[in-house]
Amino acid sequence: MRGCVKQSAPWIPPTNTEYRGMADRWDASELPTSSAEDDRPDQLSRLEETTDALVLLRDAVTGEESLDEALTKLAETARNAIADADAVTVSVIDGLRPRTAATTDERLAQVDEKQYSSGRGPCLESARTLTAVRSTVREHSDLWPEFVDAATAHGVRAYLSIPVVLTSADQRDDAEHVGSLNLYSLTPDAFDPFDEGLMRLFSTAACAIIADARKRQHSQEQVHHLEQALVSRAVIEQAKGVLMAVHGCTEQEAFTMLVERSQHENVKLRDVARTLLSSIKS
Repeated sequence: MRGCVKQSAPWIPPTNTEYRGMADRWDASELPTSSAEDDRPDQLSRLEETTDALVLLRDAVTGEESLDEALTKLAETARNAIADADAVTVSVIDGLRPRTAATTDERLAQVDEKQYSSGRGPCLESARTLTAVRSTVREHSDLWPEFVDAATAHGVRAYLSIPVVLTSADQRDDAEHVGSLNLYSLTPDAFDPFDEGLMRLFSTAACAIIADARKRQHSQEQVHHLEQALVSRAVIEQAKGVLMAVHGCTEQEAFTMLVERSQHENVKLRDVARTLLSSIKS
């Protein structure tokens, strides 16, 4: 694992984020005592299971669900495919601040939130370096005390964070970090380099889901803008007709009247037209 560097948060942490504490923690008696390596399948079996899981995920994501719904399917698929994963969360970047868009266990969203509010933790380190961050919880208690306290309270003993990065076809300089896949385990020696490789496959799937969601949102926005433009044009045409009837002027002269009033009042042209039509109706 790459060395971890303390990173200041690029946003102002909220002051009302409180950790719920021990009430929601997993019971210590539920924690496994055996080594993860004792029960871990061989690499070929793990690869086959991940491949099968990704095929099922591809069929399960219809493109009609919301981004969070699609990422929840991905998180559940990853948890089932990675033997050491007891829970999976998906962090996405909304503006300048990350949020947990999907989780297989709501209690672990609190662990994510502690990282967001403090501005440090493995998922943020993964975002900063654009590399995987894998370790035991206690290993970096000096760097990420808020994360360590929250994770320990929930029985988490190991973690693996994989960045979700959108890139252009051949330029890494254009890489855009859009989220992180975060795996949590109750077993201290969970996750190995092979798990990192498997999770990169899920990261690719997450990139496709997020990119598709962005395209749908962009298309919806374009349709909305077009509808607004058509409505505005219809309103302006009606206002021009009113002015032409009242003043006996040409279409261009009526339009000039609307433009001059819009500039004088510093109001959008369509709003001037709506006001004019409203005054006629009243």
